[in-house]
This record gives sequence, C-alpha cells and structure tokens, in this order.
Amino acid sequence: MSEAVSRPTLEAVAARAGVSRATASRVVNGGDGVREPLVERVRRAVEELGYVPNQAARSLVTKRHDAVAVVIAEPETRIFTDPFFALQLRGISKELTAQDNQLVLLLTEGRDDHARVARYLAGGHVDGALVFSLHLDDPLPGLIEGAGVPTVFGGRPGWSGGSKSAVYVDCDNRGGAEDAVRHLVGLGRTRIAHITGPLDQTSAADRLQGYRDVMGETDPRLVVASDFTPSGGERAMGELLDRCPDVDAVFAANDLTALGALRVLRERGRRVPEDVAVIGFDDVLPVAEQTEPALTTVRQDIEEMGRLMARLLLATLNRGEPATGAPAGVVLPTTLIRRATA
Repeated sequence: MSEAVSRPTLEAVAARAGVSRATASRVVNGGDGVREPLVERVRRAVEELGYVPNQAARSLVTKRHDAVAVVIAEPETRIFTDPFFALQLRGISKELTAQDNQLVLLLTEGRDDHARVARYLAGGHVDGALVFSLHLDDPLPGLIEGAGVPTVFGGRPGWSGGSKSAVYVDCDNRGGAEDAVRHLVGLGRTRIAHITGPLDQTSAADRLQGYRDVMGETDPRLVVASDFTPSGGERAMGELLDRCPDVDAVFAANDLTALGALRVLRERGRRVPEDVAVIGFDDVLPVAEQTEPALTTVRQDIEEMGRLMARLLLATLNRGEPATGAPAGVVLPTTLIRRATA
C-alpha cells in the first residue's frame, strides 16, 4: 500500500520562501504590510509546493468567507423544471467562479424555511446574498435586511418588508410586453389576449401593464391569470377559448406558458399563426426553438442578469462598504425575436 501524500504546510511555504511563518501567513491569507519582494517569494513557494490555504485561517485575517448565498423563493419542483432558473444560476456561477467565490444555494420550499434562511445568513457563513423570484407579500427581504447581509435582488422591488433602496437587476418587462403586443396589432390582430404570470410578482405585473399600455380598455375576458408553467398555460388557454372563441392572438407571460397554450390550440384545431398568433417572453432555449411552430418571443438575457447580480454584489464586498451614489437598479433591454408563431 502506498503512503498517503502529505499536504504542504504553511511552515513548508515559509521555509521555501525564506521568511517567517507570520510573514507567510499574512501573504497567503491576504494581510497587508509585507514588502513586495517577500510577497513574490511566498507566492512562488505556494505555487511550487501546491499549498492550499486553510479557509478558516484566511477568514480570520480577511473577514471574508469567499462564499455567496443564492436564495430562490420558489419550491424545488419549480426551480428544477423551469430553465429560467438554470440560466440565471449559470450566470451567477460563472461570475462567482471567475472571482474565486463559492455559491451556496438556499431553497425555500415554504414560509417555514424563511426564518431558517435568515438565521443562516446572519450566522456569518457567507459574505452576501443574491435573491430572486420574490413575491409581493414575501417576508424574506425584511428578514435579510435584518440579518445585515449585503444583498442584490433579481427583479424590480415591489415586495413588502424590504428597503426601498434595494439594489436589483431586472429586464424591461413592461417595454418588452409593449413590443410584443404592438407586433400583434401590426399583424392585424384585433382580439389579442394575455395569459399572465403570477401577479404577486413584479415581472408578471409589469408585463400585464405593458399589454394594457398598448391595448387600453379592452374586453376583460381577454386577460386570464396563470403561473408561468406549461400546465397553467394549458388551463388558461382552454379558459380563453371557452370565453372568447374569436380570440386571434395571445401574448403569454413566458415561454413555458406559451408552450402550454400551443398544446391546447393544437388540440382544439386552431392553426398557429393563421388562426391564432402566439408570442412568449424570455427566449429560453431550447423551449422557444422546439415548439411547433417555433415560438416568437421577447428575449431577455437571463444569464447576463445573473452575472450582473453577482458582479454588483462582489463589487460592493470588495469595496468593504455599500455603494454610494450608484443607481439602485439596473434594467436590461429586451428584444423581440420573430419566429413562426407570430
């Protein structure tokens, strides 16, 4: 049996660099007050020996854990079936990895989990938090603010219990919805319906407002509430056809909703786009390209939103204090992507 290879120690690094253990510790753990030539010798020794710093010791010096919590205020079943969350997490992970930080994923299956998440954040395990998919009556923003953890939110603030100066990243939900509905009007459609997302989320509320900005006072039966899921889109589309058989266009609040709507239109014998034109929102691939026909939709750069959330948080942490004079919110533009459904 071969002997286990022992891990290089800080003492070995100090000996290789020809410095004291205290000097090696300050360099390795991010402390100040070491002359540059000695810093280079220690770094060279670390590389040559393959030394891995002890995170606990490093944290004592830097007061940083190099870890960021990502809190998603949705049940696990939603998170692991909706590609929106995968894209946002990918963007966050790429940015954190690029800056040598760890992602700690915290899920809230129900309201009972909120106090647990707040206790974890307040316990000094992470440097900050990225929080998204909040609902208007969600207590999480207030709990997180009470925990004193630097935070960036995904989505325009509108929830209760949080600071009005919250830093956030969002897309132009309202403007994107306006573009979608104007496109349908330009196609000559007159009975344009909207299947909403959950209206206790600001993204869904803003998309509904964008629809109303273009349509004005319209038949209230043309608006049906849903929940951003394919099954919700199926239910809502069936309800729409029963209410308004003459509907000739649908703006769905997201691509998954549009996917469900397309299934029902096909089952009911309605041709798309000849009889009913359909537009979604998100441009989540492969959903938008693999619908039949391929889905016209409003693109938001979901992955870039995740990266930007992480970048804003890390910039605040690296400064050691909240940003002053910086805008609280960053709103990214959207683009209408024309395919075959409208």
